[in-house]
Amino acid sequence: MSFIIAIIVGFFAGLIARALHPGNDKGGFIFTTLLGIGGSVVATYIGRYMGWYAENSSAGFVASIIGAIVVLMIYNLITRRAS
Repeated sequence: MSFIIAIIVGFFAGLIARALHPGNDKGGFIFTTLLGIGGSVVATYIGRYMGWYAENSSAGFVASIIGAIVVLMIYNLITRRAS
């Protein structure tokens, strides 16, 4: 059940990140969901490394959005250079 909740939270975090980050992103539903989940994972690992989160805790919704924006910026940099 927690995996389904992570997908739903990741989707909304991805939607908000895509709305906040300027640019013409062509990804669809799956890309948005993966973006949010990836942002949550990035925020969790960075938070654990910095000592903000305990070993068994995960990032919150706001940190997931910030992580998704970081992932989106890195993705845009990679695809822009490849073009």
